[in-house]
Amino acid sequence: MKVRDLMSKPLVTIGRNDRVSVADERMSTNRIRHLPVLDDEGELAGIVSRRDVTREALRRTLGYGEAAQDKLLGTLLVKEVMTNAVETIEADVALAEAAARMLDRRIGSLVVVEQGRPIGILTEGDFVRHAAGRGARRS
Repeated sequence: MKVRDLMSKPLVTIGRNDRVSVADERMSTNRIRHLPVLDDEGELAGIVSRRDVTREALRRTLGYGEAAQDKLLGTLLVKEVMTNAVETIEADVALAEAAARMLDRRIGSLVVVEQGRPIGILTEGDFVRHAAGRGARRS
């Protein structure tokens, strides 16, 4: 099997100048933990994870309530919390190689690219769904 056989698509993304509150809502709505970040030209600029959002919100609002955290997420931009170095993989790579890369680098996702453009994402959840016999996630 190849990465394209298991990756999640269509790809849910966010812009680097969007508010973190939008990223948080998009992750919640789509029940996902990773959002590739695109620049103004649609190129991959980074990735933001549920962990990035939570860590930054907690760091800045420690000791304050949920309302303060919600307010803070509305003031932060995605580019302020995203990871710039994104691990990518081509769609025609073998799943075993993709899994090995994720394990070796201790990461939870790989953005799938074709001719340098993001087309999907491969996550730990995709591997679990596959092992459970539930196939690839398609929205």
